[in-house]
Amino acid sequence: MEDPTLSATGTVVSRETDRADQGDGMGSLEDEHAVAENVRRRIQLTGRPFPKPVQPRVMTVANQKGGVGKTTTTVNVAAAMAQSGLKILVIDLDPQGNASTALGIDHHAEVPSIYDVLVDGAPLLEVVQPCTTVEGLFCAPATIDLAGAEIELVSLVARETRLQKAIRAAAELGHDYDYVLIDCPPSLGLLTVNAMVAASEVFIPIQCEYYALEGLSQLLKNIELVKAHLNPQLHVSTILLTMYDGRTRLSAQVADEVREHFPAEVLRTTVPRSVRVSEAPSFGETVMTYDPTSSGALAYLEAAGEIADRGAAGNI
Repeated sequence: MEDPTLSATGTVVSRETDRADQGDGMGSLEDEHAVAENVRRRIQLTGRPFPKPVQPRVMTVANQKGGVGKTTTTVNVAAAMAQSGLKILVIDLDPQGNASTALGIDHHAEVPSIYDVLVDGAPLLEVVQPCTTVEGLFCAPATIDLAGAEIELVSLVARETRLQKAIRAAAELGHDYDYVLIDCPPSLGLLTVNAMVAASEVFIPIQCEYYALEGLSQLLKNIELVKAHLNPQLHVSTILLTMYDGRTRLSAQVADEVREHFPAEVLRTTVPRSVRVSEAPSFGETVMTYDPTSSGALAYLEAAGEIADRGAAGNI
């Protein structure tokens, strides 16, 4: 029986099993085997806690092209890491606040948010809220006020380093986050520049479609500009291929080309197209709690494990 739930936009979204992820609903033997295999993989993957990094890692999740799974990747990798024993902070720098929504974090206009940190100098830890569905996961939410922050930051002193200073001040107070993941808007404005100055690593989700490659070259140029003028430690450490469709030749070609150019940065895991991943935010959840045995949840869990293993080994 369907369990229709009203989403934040007023649209009725159903929890009915999706055919793309769980078969055609006919109970075929092939579908049962696929579900059983996903359950087996989930048990295997959750059998070990993720190792802590050598030192806390601050990663900016960036891509100037919209619709590549940037926010989805941020929240699901963060949730997967938290479920596996790490302590994670997500900083939502996108005025749309989609990461805050996906984590079930209240972010209406009156809520203390990352805007107060950037513009008014509020301490970062004072605006952080815990995610109620995943223990060990926290979020500094974005509110609609952040839409005007680009203009307000222009006249402020050291406008490009305000987030960096806030994160450093939190570290001096003894925050114990293993990872800080910063979700950026799909543009190179002052918000994204703040994120890149605050981080030492850039984590790039790339959609397995042709136009994604065009956007990647421009993103890399902008990263080099920030590195040259504002943050010499900045580098691309991680690339994740998203929305991979194994049935199409294009997905395979894009994946091969990205792996050829960035052999050390691209994760082995690819994230398949998944309706379950898209549905989860409308329930204020990540796919890691919404449907933990779906193909999308398993892919993000595997990707998070790869990132954690690299961090523990110092290969970043």
